[in-house]
Amino acid sequence: MTESFGSVFFLSKSIHYGKECTNQYNTPFSQKDTMAMTPAILDTLTQHVFAQLPQTPNQVRRLFHGRGRCFEGLEQITVDFLAGQLFIALFKEISPADEHSLMERLLSWTQQEAWPTSNIKALLIQYRYRPNHPTQVLWGEGEKDLVVDEEGLKFQLTLGRNQNAGLFLDMRYGRRWVTEHSQNKRVLNLFAYTCGFSVAAIEGKAEMVVNLDMAKGALNRGRDNHRLNDHDLTKVKFFAHDIFKSWGKIKKYGHYDLIIIDPPSFQKGSFALTTDYQKILRRLPELLNENGQVLACVNDPSLPAQFLIDSMQLEAPELHFQCRLENPPEFPDIDIESGLKALIFSKST
Repeated sequence: MTESFGSVFFLSKSIHYGKECTNQYNTPFSQKDTMAMTPAILDTLTQHVFAQLPQTPNQVRRLFHGRGRCFEGLEQITVDFLAGQLFIALFKEISPADEHSLMERLLSWTQQEAWPTSNIKALLIQYRYRPNHPTQVLWGEGEKDLVVDEEGLKFQLTLGRNQNAGLFLDMRYGRRWVTEHSQNKRVLNLFAYTCGFSVAAIEGKAEMVVNLDMAKGALNRGRDNHRLNDHDLTKVKFFAHDIFKSWGKIKKYGHYDLIIIDPPSFQKGSFALTTDYQKILRRLPELLNENGQVLACVNDPSLPAQFLIDSMQLEAPELHFQCRLENPPEFPDIDIESGLKALIFSKST
């Protein structure tokens, strides 16, 4: 059952890189943050959102990705369609005048000719730069708990005080790749979060998946995600452990045919990407079967894909770089190295 919050709720060997773009106004980035939200800029936002609206109500999809810096004056805005909730995130404070213009434009969307058939039930905005700020419902009736559909897989999302709802949309192609490459495989999913990769692997007929994440609540949500998809939970393990203190348990269920590493850039007290990633990579050869594969990910804009390639060569030279997965086209970026990096490595015999 969904929980309704009315008008406001407190949110308790080819290498493919993805879609590049050019800045449409060719303006130096230093000038962008001060650009006013003119009618022309807001027209761009409106046109892109309405052009990308999905045809079915359960879908989850990024409709507009300003964070890739392809749209002048809109670099701090994203818009997602979450099973009928149109979710706008604002990542940086803007002037009161710009905020007023933005709000007027967002509310004007409800008068668009396409609105009645858009499957949109609520218009929400979250101020990501304000810690623990509630998401506001601008129009309609917001729902806290949602079940969304991504390429036939179901996931539960919660719009709460946490900034992340429970599924990273830019990893859509990564989950697809896992589904396509998991049949009869034993899979290790590190930094599992809500087990999106695990769901994808079991859907792809994996023999077994072992999920590790320090957040027990996230793993509980992962278990629920498997249930939503009618998966056999006897094939799935959930361990709320510190990876660096759990190598014995990890080895117990190995060897693995596929290992997925998708860490946060920084997790206070437990993980720092630039110093701790290498500690995981050097363990891979002893955990993998012959001809095993690794999906290694980085989503820190300051680190290029070469960081992973060089680190793997240094720490686990038995593993060879195969390709970089393309990012979904709804995440265009003016610098391909600023977005998600998802790389495939294979172990040689």
